[in-house]
Parts: sequence; structure tokens; C-alpha cells
Amino acid sequence: MTPNMIYALMIPLMAFGIWRRVRGSFGRQPVRRKRMITRIAFLSLIGGLIALGGLHNPRLLEGLLGGALLGVALGAVGLRLTRFERDAGGNDLYIPNAWIGGILTVLLVGRLAWRFIVVMPQLQDPAMAHSAPAIGNSPLTLAIFGLIIGYYLCYFTGLLVHHRRFERAQAAA
Repeated sequence: MTPNMIYALMIPLMAFGIWRRVRGSFGRQPVRRKRMITRIAFLSLIGGLIALGGLHNPRLLEGLLGGALLGVALGAVGLRLTRFERDAGGNDLYIPNAWIGGILTVLLVGRLAWRFIVVMPQLQDPAMAHSAPAIGNSPLTLAIFGLIIGYYLCYFTGLLVHHRRFERAQAAA
């Protein structure tokens, strides 16, 4: 596969992922425990694989871990700003803070777009195609990935804990 073919496959998948992410950051969201647990496991796996890939360059690993620590702190703030409610059908819902979700989405999309702009001209030249830098071969890019991974690990774990408390409070009332 040529690099252009890889990007032709990646860009629609990334656009779909970003669309789903934006849709999940605004308005009332149903609490889906199994889906949240699956996301926690998937994000942990992805974070571990990215960290293993960053072992060859300590700067990449520092960016990832620094971003993850900031993400956990941001996740704690996001949890404090999240509200829980129950709809007329008795389904549990949570309302995430739209600002945090929006800022994280803009950071991710902006950084990926910038990396594509930087890498694409190098991929157009056949002589440089084999020496072109990878998309994730930047400490800043990995810091943003770490920020998102840390945020969602903390946020989904906290949502599960807070939802359990919300269920108990609703049952007692």
C-alpha cells in the first residue's frame, strides 16, 4: 500500500470518528455501562500501545504521559461539570460539559490537520516518501493523544462511579 492509499482509507475513518465524538460531546447522552467499559478497555489498550511505540524516543513518551496527566485533571473537572438526570421513560442520562468536549475536539482535529499539512508535501516527492515523518512522531501530537486518552479514561470511569451513586440516590428517593 502506498502512503496515499493509507491516507485515503484513514481520512474517512477519522472523519467518522470525529463526527461520533462531536455527537457524543453535546446534549443529553444515555448512560450505556457496557459501552463505557469497552471504551475504557480500548483506550487503555491504545494508550499502552502508543506508550510502547514511544519507548524508542523518550521525548515522545514524555509528551504522551504529560498529556495523559493533564487529561486526567481535565477529566476530573469535566466530571464536576456533568449533570445526571432521568427522562420520562426512566432512562438515565448524563449531560457533559460542551466546552470541554468542543475544545478537545478542536485540539485533536487541528493537530491532525497540521501534521497532514506538514507530511503531505514530503509524501508527494517519491525520493522523500520513505523518509517522511510519521503522523504521530511528534511530542506535541502524542501529548494531545495523551490528553484525550487521559481525559476519557478518567471521565468514563468517573461516570460509571457517579452513575452508580445517582442510581442509589434515585432508589432512595
